[in-house]
Amino acid sequence: MIAGPTASGKSSLALKIAEAKGGIILNADALQVFDGWRLLTARPDDADLAQAKHALYGHISYQTPYSVGEWLRDLTPYLSGTARPIIVGGTGLYFRALTEGLVDIPATPPEIRAEADLLSHQDLLDGLSETTRTGIDIQNRARVQRAWEVQHATGQSIDSWQAQTPPPRLPLGKTHPIVLDAPKEWLTPRIAQRFDLMMQAGALSEAEAMRADWDPSRPSSKAIGAAELIAHLNGEMSLQEAIDRAVIITRQYAKRQRTWFRTRMGAWHNISAQTLI
Repeated sequence: MIAGPTASGKSSLALKIAEAKGGIILNADALQVFDGWRLLTARPDDADLAQAKHALYGHISYQTPYSVGEWLRDLTPYLSGTARPIIVGGTGLYFRALTEGLVDIPATPPEIRAEADLLSHQDLLDGLSETTRTGIDIQNRARVQRAWEVQHATGQSIDSWQAQTPPPRLPLGKTHPIVLDAPKEWLTPRIAQRFDLMMQAGALSEAEAMRADWDPSRPSSKAIGAAELIAHLNGEMSLQEAIDRAVIITRQYAKRQRTWFRTRMGAWHNISAQTLI
């Protein structure tokens, strides 16, 4: 397993391992599962696909929601296959669910989601039990709303559901877990350079192709740079403003990833990304 912040060289390392030792590269990035935004999500290009077998990249329609539970179900057949699984990505929650277990909470009905969307942050908090509030980040609107939706849709608190978590699909002790250490001062110029390369490769044309069916509420629309390039195409900001904004958001995302890996992946092998380039 290879985790690391965006632009840290995870995919390159996975390819090197696949070429040297064999195996199939499996996606553990929540945005790379979708089709449509291939460039902006940095999905493997045709040259990468020719070098090694890949799976779970772009296999879901950009119009379709997709959960960590669905990813686990899609990944599971590859864990017992004949090819060495090389699981690579930047979504910490995917790795956590894989190695620590994930309870299968029923999907939230649309009417419950719509009701929750209309409530204030405080109203959502008021609808949770004290034990639930102490177990989540109460400053995070998405986490609070998720807990509220689970409680109102199932009649059971999210912490009660989590207490029923089954054994993990892949215990950490049965893997070689690597997390890439990518310091800010090293990663920041790489992020800007990579976005420039995305633009040169046709990211603006990709956004133009997606524009007619653009829906910012879709999970796939969270691809960094998508909203900014669409805004530029709609005449709401200059191209340079869109690029600058996308680079800033990418840096902020990388910071959140580094924090997650540092606090949640202490048992993983920490390797300097700089030494792999």
